[in-house]
Amino acid sequence: MDIKNFKSGSYRRQYQYRSFTPEPINHPWIISDASLQHLLSETDRKLGELNAFSQLIPDVDFFIKMHIAKEATQSSRIEGTQTGMKEVLKKESDLRPEEKDDWVEVHNYIKAMSYGITELHKLPLSNRLLKQTHQKLLQGVRGRNKMPGEFRTSQNWIGGATLNDAAFIPPSHTEVPELMSDLEKFLNNTEIQVPHLIKIGIAHYQFETIHPFLDGNGRLGRLLITLYLVHFGILERPTLYLSDFFERNREHYYDNLTRARSKNDLIQWLLFFLIGVRETTINSIETFHHILALKEECEEKKIPKLGKKTEAAKILIQHLFSKPIVHASDVAAMLKINVSTANRFINDFIKLGILKEQTGFKRNRIFIFHKYLDLFIKQKKTNSALKTKTRTTN
Repeated sequence: MDIKNFKSGSYRRQYQYRSFTPEPINHPWIISDASLQHLLSETDRKLGELNAFSQLIPDVDFFIKMHIAKEATQSSRIEGTQTGMKEVLKKESDLRPEEKDDWVEVHNYIKAMSYGITELHKLPLSNRLLKQTHQKLLQGVRGRNKMPGEFRTSQNWIGGATLNDAAFIPPSHTEVPELMSDLEKFLNNTEIQVPHLIKIGIAHYQFETIHPFLDGNGRLGRLLITLYLVHFGILERPTLYLSDFFERNREHYYDNLTRARSKNDLIQWLLFFLIGVRETTINSIETFHHILALKEECEEKKIPKLGKKTEAAKILIQHLFSKPIVHASDVAAMLKINVSTANRFINDFIKLGILKEQTGFKRNRIFIFHKYLDLFIKQKKTNSALKTKTRTTN
């Protein structure tokens, strides 16, 4: 089927409401739209650059941890949490009571992401893996009583306080197993000649439309994108995360998903999705360049000024790229020294402009590798998604 002839599905009458049942997607697809083909080619090229670049970076896993932390933060913010990167990287004991619930929720996302990527070495990208990852996502947080790790057995909805005023009502729970089976087959069907980015774009739309769980669908649906790219070798390492783009363009994200359902306009969704991949890829490459420049500045220009302490300082800076918010006790443990010696190291790093003290307290002080953290906190505004023309459909 040509994507331009896409039929999203149909509404079915339930008791006092209508639910939406999407059409199956496990079938051949044809891409004849020139704008989609052009953007796909450009995005594929950029993604290839990111994949090659990330394989050349020494100690890339340190930096990937930060990317995962940012993804978890932004994906959870779409769902309403208020935790920022600085809070996420703190110890739970350093948080105010009102911050802890959101902190745990974001850390569950980090655990779920890490779990899913690790399990890909043992399991295919399957409903079994999605269920297990979902269980990790909701463990001990809001939604823990909403069937973690299991497809829903009741009706859910999006927006509104009740079914009567819902913005969107996904298919009946009785249809979920069959629809998710079709999605699983589509993800793994190597006989369908669909470019990978188009395939995961369609799969993400379908997952969000099915909404197979009672809670956590948005976060798991976004996590699915990274799992797919890693599983099929599009990325050797999990270096691409779209939640920051989706969060900054949240209205367009939801509008384009809705448009695909209501107007049968899957192309518009895929254009938005590919723009997100392209811009996120460009930003990721730029961030990696900045990281390497900062690493070189610290290791070759600043740390050598410490003389005899240089070797220990190199060990500390290596740890800071993985954990940029520390206490003196953390530094002592890293370097296997006493706390008073650790404090002297920290003071040296403050004088070199590497660390900053955050609290202003005399005790229980927290120190931040601020220039590094700023590379992930800063919001790079991009407008191309907003300029994507809305196509006219019949």
